[in-house]
Amino acid sequence: MALVDLLNVSKHYEAQKILTNINFHVDEGERIVIIGKNGSGKSTLMKIVDGSLEADSGERITRQNLEVKMLSQRPEFKEGQNVKDAVKDGLKELIDAKIRYDELSLLLADDFENRSLLDESAKLGHYLDHHNAWSLDDKIERIIDHFQLREFEEKPVLMLSGGEQRRVALASLLLQKPDVLLLDEPTNHLDVYMVEFLEELILKEKFTLVFISHDRYFIDRIATKSIEVEDCKLREFKGGYSDYLTQKEEILRTMQQQHDNLLRLVKSENEWYSRGVRARLKRNEGRKARLMDLRDDAKVNPAKIRKMSVELEREAKHFNRDKSVNRQKMLFEVEDLGITLGEKKLIENFSARILQKDVIAIVGPNGSGKSTLLKALLGRLKPTCGVIKQGEFTIGYFDQHREMLDDSKDLIETFCPNGGDRVDVQGHNMHVYGYLKNFLFPREFLDKKVGILSGGEKNRVALALLFTKKVDILILDEPTNDLDIPTINILEEKLTNFPGAVIIVSHDRYFVDKIAKKLLIFKGDGQIEESHQQYSEYLELEHELAELAEMEKESAKEKPVERVKQKELKLTFKEKIALEKLPIEIEKLEKLIDEKNGCLSNPACYEKIGITVLAEELQKLKESYEQKVDELLTIEEKAEEIQAL
Repeated sequence: MALVDLLNVSKHYEAQKILTNINFHVDEGERIVIIGKNGSGKSTLMKIVDGSLEADSGERITRQNLEVKMLSQRPEFKEGQNVKDAVKDGLKELIDAKIRYDELSLLLADDFENRSLLDESAKLGHYLDHHNAWSLDDKIERIIDHFQLREFEEKPVLMLSGGEQRRVALASLLLQKPDVLLLDEPTNHLDVYMVEFLEELILKEKFTLVFISHDRYFIDRIATKSIEVEDCKLREFKGGYSDYLTQKEEILRTMQQQHDNLLRLVKSENEWYSRGVRARLKRNEGRKARLMDLRDDAKVNPAKIRKMSVELEREAKHFNRDKSVNRQKMLFEVEDLGITLGEKKLIENFSARILQKDVIAIVGPNGSGKSTLLKALLGRLKPTCGVIKQGEFTIGYFDQHREMLDDSKDLIETFCPNGGDRVDVQGHNMHVYGYLKNFLFPREFLDKKVGILSGGEKNRVALALLFTKKVDILILDEPTNDLDIPTINILEEKLTNFPGAVIIVSHDRYFVDKIAKKLLIFKGDGQIEESHQQYSEYLELEHELAELAEMEKESAKEKPVERVKQKELKLTFKEKIALEKLPIEIEKLEKLIDEKNGCLSNPACYEKIGITVLAEELQKLKESYEQKVDELLTIEEKAEEIQAL
């Protein structure tokens, strides 16, 4: 039996139809994503599932005593309540149940055949099992840490920002683990590390979940079923985002000519996903398998951990080499930049060059200084030290507060401030409706005031307006927040075709992977790392290196170094020489291996040498590299052992 059934449900707002005779079911263990354009009825459907909104007609049937809870876009808290109490709010029943269960365990120790005590204990045990509430205190502390709420722990929750309050409300709901959890854009205001924690928690705790999200990696990892809301109807797709793309493309192929533009977008998205993401996932799965195999070996041979760490670091190093073309026009030259706000050091000794065709994503944890760097580049914030040299160019800026919009103007006035109904778009003169149609606005929106639009609709207006400007560089701060997936696809297409430079701040891994050619990664404590790899690939490598470090720590505990007299254990003269020479030789081999790999992908090169000869040379270089890395790790391990004595 389904936990929630909606049968022949309809909902209208005044003359506007939202849902018409739809059927929707939530079974235990399902994780359902609701997909659709902003304004299509996604949130309305979720509120009807929740029971907080009544349908105009149809039935909502739920299992008896079903607990359904929803993350509100604007959560409410008690006056004066601090963050920790707000996180624990709603857990009283679970805490009381655990206390009573422990009491019953003591009573049953003396009276183990008491049937009423046994029945009560079994019932409470099942309740605690379902909510995974056996170690609530540990879970509370863990979720406070992972959602970066520790520094606010004793602070009144109503004094926090809207995004921070949403994190508090989400933390509380996850701890309560209702029978059905409803989440509307749960990844908004979360950085990638928080999103990864959320993914792991949802999967591990086996939540029954209905959610709305524009984070396509999150959807793909979490969803077991996708429901699309379109034209007041629901269409069901098996699986997550990649499966939705494939099935949607097939449906669009069979539809009329008017869907050609949408089909083109979906086809392009599907091709990118298949070409890039699946290949990367396959590669990462191979590394993950090697990590799992390494766990047992590491207990008897810690050097293997070090060897794999070197390989992963080498892989990261390969991506991080500067691939910029120096002949391009320089837009910004940043030299030894430092920015400190209050006691917090956000940027330290940062130098970089931003060129005319760079597409850069600025990524990292919340509060690490990403938006601060944008403000410095825009000249809105004076650096503590260092300089930012700027060439002659124009900037188009999109911020989360949509400062370019005037709420009192309608869309015609916004796009045609000097009158008329035509707009210039990158040299093309277009009717304003024809242009806004590309951003999914129907004709009836043209005379609507900006102030009455939803947050997502305002973002679409701001982005559409941005692409009418003649600029050399686009700077965008969290552009995908409050956007639906169809609009994000349009934004991606516009950015891909933009002829100038692009700088974006974003936590959306899929968006960054698809758009960015270079990353500026905020590591914390003012450090910024530059990389040319995909963001999700960088996160995967970072995660695996952290796992290896943890394994090395565990291995050291399990197999303590056998202490011997220092005079009996020392490096030989030959080992000392090797310790100096091997890193240089290994670096040379890395360059040679890269050169041979480059030649293998260039027909003009491998045809001159011969592909068989080239492959043999590459194999010998790899064998030599492996041998020298093994030798270096063995000597380094011995040197560390001596140092520990």
